[in-house]
Amino acid sequence: MLKIGKYSFNSRLIVGTGKYKSLEETKLAIEASGAEMVTVAVRRVNIEDKNQEMLQDYLDPKKITYLPNTAGCFTADDAVRTLRLARDIGGWNLVKLEVLSNTKTLYPDTEATLLAAKALIADGFEVMAYTNDDPITAKKLEDLGCVAIMPLGAPIGSGLGLQNILNIQFIIEQSSVPVIVDAGVGTASHACVAMELGCDGVLMNSAIALSQNPVLMAQAMKHAIIAGRHCYEAGVMQQKQYAQASSPLNNGKSIF
Repeated sequence: MLKIGKYSFNSRLIVGTGKYKSLEETKLAIEASGAEMVTVAVRRVNIEDKNQEMLQDYLDPKKITYLPNTAGCFTADDAVRTLRLARDIGGWNLVKLEVLSNTKTLYPDTEATLLAAKALIADGFEVMAYTNDDPITAKKLEDLGCVAIMPLGAPIGSGLGLQNILNIQFIIEQSSVPVIVDAGVGTASHACVAMELGCDGVLMNSAIALSQNPVLMAQAMKHAIIAGRHCYEAGVMQQKQYAQASSPLNNGKSIF
């Protein structure tokens, strides 16, 4: 069970709603993924104009948790304003905060993220914060009161997988709130690695939406998340430099 703030989820996979060919494909892929939470870019997705096709017509907000995010925001003020608008429109209180630094890397502006997180938490939001794979910033965000820390695995949309496993491990070890890898996952093996490390979940969009068969890829990601979590919970064997026979001899002597 994944617990974030006052919310609980059976699935540890969170899926984005952008980049699909159609809202129908979005619906089918998310259903196949088993995800119970989807991110919604408030600045890019129609969630208000009933004269146009709406995401809510395909994904029922009563059955799946919407996670408004601040994709496309480059200042703390813009991010805070965007999420306040989202709450006014849909009553959403659990939110994903991201404040970007530049258009080339889409890396977080950590100083602006901290400022926005402080303002949003003071305003009663439950904040899931997208950040660099930096344990120091992650700890500061947790200390402010963020309900989840979301370090990037690699640049958004790159599909490169986890580029700094050591720092992700440090963040997991020090955190008392969920750690969810966000950005950079490209394949099922990437998602599995994140879960084997002990991450509480993985958020992805491009890996599914930009695949040749998003519905099938969504199924693959679902199973990867489950397999990685089971592996982590089971406890992996200790690695050794040299071979050790699978069927050891009896007291060092052959039984024959």
